[in-house]
Amino acid sequence: MSITILYLEDELTIVEVTSEYMKMKDYTVVHVADGLTAIEQLQANVFDLAILDIMVPEKSGLEVLAHIHEHYPSLPVIMLSALEDELTQINAFNLFADDYITKPFSPILLLKRIEAVLRRHKPQPQIEQKGLELRADAYEVWYNGVSLQFTVTEFLLFQTLYNYPQQVFTREQLLTIVFADDYYPNDRIIDAHIKNIRKKLPTPIIKTVIGLGYQINLSSL
Repeated sequence: MSITILYLEDELTIVEVTSEYMKMKDYTVVHVADGLTAIEQLQANVFDLAILDIMVPEKSGLEVLAHIHEHYPSLPVIMLSALEDELTQINAFNLFADDYITKPFSPILLLKRIEAVLRRHKPQPQIEQKGLELRADAYEVWYNGVSLQFTVTEFLLFQTLYNYPQQVFTREQLLTIVFADDYYPNDRIIDAHIKNIRKKLPTPIIKTVIGLGYQINLSSL
């Protein structure tokens, strides 16, 4: 099945090179040069991925990202920008961007980031065990028919532990899996998310392995 990408970028030299690389991977690329047209395309077509430059005419890439977050929350998004400041990147991730690439970048790097994001968003079946249900497409965890109200980050952390119940994950491993490659918060943020997850779970199934990290114990359900 062909992957269709909405590509918002107003620098045509960048578009020409990167689009050729994407087409070599059999991606269908719909290019737009301003944010308003991007939103019009989103309303008229179905996309598998959006790549958004931030500094574009009409509406910025961040405004388009906010529109996607509100109206198309399941659509994965990669942000492009020459802006390297931390605040801009944090704003993008707060709007649930999946990745953030700073310019200049190599087309091959972009392809690898596309592959990684699409892999993370690959549809997965619902998984249910003893009343606990993971709805991967919706980033939700339910227990006995009631949503546990996990955030996206909490879901990704829990899903990682759930899928590998015998494995102990270090904080560094969980950071690498859950957060974008070029955005690494302090690894203690994992502890904060695990604490919140534990509060929402009906039983204490996440085990702390002293000196190593975390493991899930499904037999406690």
